Amino acid sequence: MFPAAFAYHRPRTLPAALALLQRHGADARLLAGGQSLLPMMKLRLLEPAHLIDIGRIRRLRRIRAADGGLRLGALATHWMIESSPAVRRAAPALAEAARAIGDLQVRNVGTIGGSLAHADPAADYPAALLALDARIGLLGPDGARVVPAAEFFRGVMATALGPREILVEVEVPAATGTTGQAYLKMPNPASGFALAGAAAVVRLDNRGRCEHVRVGVTGVAAAPYRARGVEDALAGHEPGDARLAEAAARAADGVAPNEDLHAGGAYRLHLARVLVRRALAAAVARAVAPRHGVRRAAGP
Repeated sequence: MFPAAFAYHRPRTLPAALALLQRHGADARLLAGGQSLLPMMKLRLLEPAHLIDIGRIRRLRRIRAADGGLRLGALATHWMIESSPAVRRAAPALAEAARAIGDLQVRNVGTIGGSLAHADPAADYPAALLALDARIGLLGPDGARVVPAAEFFRGVMATALGPREILVEVEVPAATGTTGQAYLKMPNPASGFALAGAAAVVRLDNRGRCEHVRVGVTGVAAAPYRARGVEDALAGHEPGDARLAEAAARAADGVAPNEDLHAGGAYRLHLARVLVRRALAAAVARAVAPRHGVRRAAGP
């Protein structure tokens, strides 16, 4: 099926893209990698009168290490994130999430900014960004602003991104201390989207107890969420198998699950608990390994 007719714009700078967005307003859509937008246009689910292709704005297609953390331009592709040594060192859970997206062709074209702005409830990145305490950089007519990942995702394909704003950057803070990370998911066998996915970041103190735990879950509810009950259950405790299982049992507390032809709500809640436990165990193992002289990568 072919999309409805539209005017095509190809700005080469952020100010030019922002000016076009202000001029055309609700009649315009931004095109990054196009892996989500173009299929929706072909199905006539979206019929923008103006398509603003930001894919040639070079300053958005980069990954930079910054103060031990990361700054990822919105046009960084999934493949760039998956294969980046800087990402694998600083945020291995993010690299694992990127590697879990679609197939190689999709990962070579799709972008982190496009994925986050689209906000599919089964997308992989949100769980990792929630666990990593990431922040989303936005640019609009009133200037730049930064939104914590925990406040960015609002619901099914709904975010804090304003109609005349451009998502320009993702900031990931530096991991400190003895930290391990992991992202795991149960993919839809047809699309590869997450029926459920879980990311865990665990920092241990010098006694081997959890002093910092962040858990993000995607695919289960209308929006990705922090599993705060899990985090509270682990704070200050040694992360033994029994403690991890007990904490992971709270991974779906208070969650209204998605229901569709791919998975029922009860199954998604079960997957959340199982995947959170496994992600926590993997993160703890990666944090503990250096203490015992095991030469083991901190991430994928």
